[in-house]
Amino acid sequence: MNYVRTGLLLAGLTALFGAVGMMIGGQQGMIIALLFAAAMNVFAYWNSDAMLLRMRSARQVDDKTAPELVAMVRDLARNADLPMPKVYVIENPQPNAFATGRNPENAAVAATTGLLKLLDRNEVAGVMAHELAHVKNRDTLTMTITATIAGAISALANFAMFAGMFGGNRDNNNPLGGIGMILIAILAPLGAMIVQMAISRTREYEADKIGAEICGHPMWLASALNKLDKGVHAIPNMDAERNPAMAHMYIANPLSGKGVDNLFSTHPNMANRIARLKEMAGTSASNPPGRPAGQGAGVAKAASPRGPWGRNSSKPASSTPNASRQRKRPWES
Repeated sequence: MNYVRTGLLLAGLTALFGAVGMMIGGQQGMIIALLFAAAMNVFAYWNSDAMLLRMRSARQVDDKTAPELVAMVRDLARNADLPMPKVYVIENPQPNAFATGRNPENAAVAATTGLLKLLDRNEVAGVMAHELAHVKNRDTLTMTITATIAGAISALANFAMFAGMFGGNRDNNNPLGGIGMILIAILAPLGAMIVQMAISRTREYEADKIGAEICGHPMWLASALNKLDKGVHAIPNMDAERNPAMAHMYIANPLSGKGVDNLFSTHPNMANRIARLKEMAGTSASNPPGRPAGQGAGVAKAASPRGPWGRNSSKPASSTPNASRQRKRPWES
């Protein structure tokens, strides 16, 4: 049912793209817009992952440049019965992460340096498991194509605004005239945002659930989401602000929340996500999500025998008072 709903929403987004084209250039404009949308979908299928990573200036890492992080992703991918994805690090102070790729065989996961600095290794594992869940569910292609079409709608809307202010009403092909084009310029991006929101929210809940199953510790992800919720509000992500159509691909909404971003958030409420993970872990609602892994009721039952770092991770991440200062971060060799 989720796949049918997502397909219908994508069809609606494509139809909206065609409608904007019609408002700008009449029937001919609609046909051109729909053909352009079809071409964009084909292009996005083959190139969207590389384009997105390049836009974010992501740097691919391997066993030499980030041995702990890559080994963790490899073990999590094995737990999820997935091929090993490419691993990227993005130089950005905001803590966040996303996955991309047209299928599990051509997938990539990316984390910002802000995330790797803020979270401990159990929490990083929870986030990477969440992103691998998107890969396993084949959400990455859907979310990237959605971002591509929504971005194109925004570009067309900007053009409509320009045409409406400078003589668009004299275009006989345009059925609404200049005022109508200005309205389309305002309403079309909002419509695209609503569709993105509908596609993304259910995907995030499902990725939280499956990600918790992949890493074996729902509280790892709950603790990470608790920190990310605070981090993304404290540190702006200028790349995401410049291209908000990509915001729904991140694990946490990277936008500042100004204006309509809060009204049409592509992400579920973080408190609701954490509550669902707590329920999975069998912990009480009063139990803070930052407790050490393995100490919450029910966590040990969900734990896999082999932790994502290559050993049993059911014990607390820090066994000595100064361990947090002594250990290297996952992206450091």
